[in-house]
Amino acid sequence: MSKGNPTRRDFVKALTASAGAAFLAPLISLGCRTAGAGSGAAAASTTGATGWEMVPGILARIRPPTFPERDFDITRYGAAGDGTTDCTEAFRQAIAACGAAGGGRVVVPAGRFLTAAIHLRSNVNLHVSRGATVAFHQDPARYLPAVFTRWEGMEMMGYSPFIYAFGQENIAITGEGTLDGQADETHWWPWKSGKAGPNQLPARNRLMEMMEANTPVEQRVFADGSYLRPQFIQPYRCRNVLIEGVTIVRSPMWEIHPVLCQNVTVRRVNIVSHGPNNDGCDPESCRDVLIEECSFDTGDDCIAIKSGRNADGRRVDVPSENIIVRGCHMKDGHGGVTIGSEISGGVRYVFAENCRMDSPNLDRALRFKNNAMRGGVLEHVYMRDVTVGQVADAVLSIDLYYEEGPRGPYVPVVRDVEMLRVTSRKSPYGIYARAYEKSEISNIRLVDCTFDGVEKGSVVEGVRGVVLRNVKINGRPVSDVAELAAR
Repeated sequence: MSKGNPTRRDFVKALTASAGAAFLAPLISLGCRTAGAGSGAAAASTTGATGWEMVPGILARIRPPTFPERDFDITRYGAAGDGTTDCTEAFRQAIAACGAAGGGRVVVPAGRFLTAAIHLRSNVNLHVSRGATVAFHQDPARYLPAVFTRWEGMEMMGYSPFIYAFGQENIAITGEGTLDGQADETHWWPWKSGKAGPNQLPARNRLMEMMEANTPVEQRVFADGSYLRPQFIQPYRCRNVLIEGVTIVRSPMWEIHPVLCQNVTVRRVNIVSHGPNNDGCDPESCRDVLIEECSFDTGDDCIAIKSGRNADGRRVDVPSENIIVRGCHMKDGHGGVTIGSEISGGVRYVFAENCRMDSPNLDRALRFKNNAMRGGVLEHVYMRDVTVGQVADAVLSIDLYYEEGPRGPYVPVVRDVEMLRVTSRKSPYGIYARAYEKSEISNIRLVDCTFDGVEKGSVVEGVRGVVLRNVKINGRPVSDVAELAAR
């Protein structure tokens, strides 16, 4: 790949294996599910560890990258923090110089710096200092030429994410400053609704058709005029990634979206962004991920774990696995910790603990969403010591009727889910779990849980193997599904 920003030719060369796991193997050693047991299963069988016993071993592999003590201040390359000077070239030159020197920090000092897309290189830490704001241009043309990306779980050539890295190692975004996407009711967000102009729906439908037809990715060009919004931060096929300390506001859509990455740490990040599809952190087909001490106040899911949509998810066939969420605060959002819906590659070994969730605008604490067009096995998901103030729907939601629901040939499976010492003060439902006839929801365990203020009881349909141990609903002990469903 060229040393500068990756071009379409670079991407095509890298994707000779049709963007599948063959390219991944030498880069980040991520195996395919079809090739046998993946790293999570292998670790469990080798060490004998299961469930929470696996966490120390996973954490031992998650190590943030370190960088040489060299600073490259962007103002040395012509940047001005006046909020109007275009600093795109200054960022590019500083990153190039830092990479050529063997790595270090590209420092954004106090001020407001306007830029277009920033492409990171190996061994570069983009450090946004306290008092600094990196503000991104509102003109979509500034995010061209198109780059290889995933958009709602589908591979394509599209607008560059605001901060992007492709096939790099040892990269970081750190500091106490702010990343401002400058999306609003007149920029980026209207593309979702199309009420006042351009609409993403025709391009989205066309992309889905090309995906199902297995059209080569380099031919799926959806940039200028397609109205498919870019993600904010997307490291793609990267190893050793750190995102720490920054505040992220006003994103076009998903904020932090690592794809096909290994060894990712997202720590003490503050996200406040209420636009459409404004998920907070979406690790997709990633392995060994730690998300800790973050604050999420979002317009969609706070954390959404994904692994590709439909045909693309099955073709690339790399699950998300070994993901730890701890010490986070979830405010507004559709789900605190969500699995899906772009989950065709599967997910396994997700651990969430010591989190606080509380908002009338937070719909669910632990959420699964899948259907018969996605398919995939969602298994070994554990949550413990989570305090829920109130949610607007259910503490635990397993929705296999999401969007297309049973209308498809791929069987969605959810199994081995445990909630341990989870408490909630107010919600319409305790559990809302529905499987249709050919799908599977099995081995669901609630242990030492207390759900108060439950207004409508629970819905449990077609679920096999529900275990309730020391569970109280509205102050009353419950021990079976019939009692659980009663108000």
